Amino acid sequence: MAYEIRTYGDPVLKSTALEIQKIDDKLVRLTDEMFDIMYDAPGIGLAAPQIGVQKKLFVYDIGDGADVLINPEIVESSGEWVYEEGCLSIPGLYVEMIRPKEVLMRGINLAGEEVTVEADELLSRLFQHELDHLNGVLMFDRMTADQRTEALAEYRRLHEGEAKVKRPDEPRVIKLK
Repeated sequence: MAYEIRTYGDPVLKSTALEIQKIDDKLVRLTDEMFDIMYDAPGIGLAAPQIGVQKKLFVYDIGDGADVLINPEIVESSGEWVYEEGCLSIPGLYVEMIRPKEVLMRGINLAGEEVTVEADELLSRLFQHELDHLNGVLMFDRMTADQRTEALAEYRRLHEGEAKVKRPDEPRVIKLK
């Protein structure tokens, strides 16, 4: 099946994903396709709902090895970290957001084994971001009212052709106020 990344406005992004009951060859093929889509985008994480599949899983790779988490949940979190966060489903826009700096994530791997992963900074943010997708939450939902107003206006301008990103490596960044 040919999947594509769903973007802001697609109702599937606001739906809660369903727990996975069975790990089989079909699920493994899905994760393989998700990695291809993520790398092509390019991105560092991709949740199944972002390609229209309402299952609780995401793939990720921040450069130190690719992996999959099925039915993930945050067990613990601590600290605060401000970072410019982007989303493959909200292309071209990055927003300074505050999230916990460290998380302990629990989930299941493709072998069906329960795993826990301690994460901080970028990996922690990625886990929280992808988990949000599994719960139907987008970056816009995590912003302050002022940030959301500015970010939505900029996103609309970007995608109506009124504003141009100078280069793909220079996206529009909305700062905390």
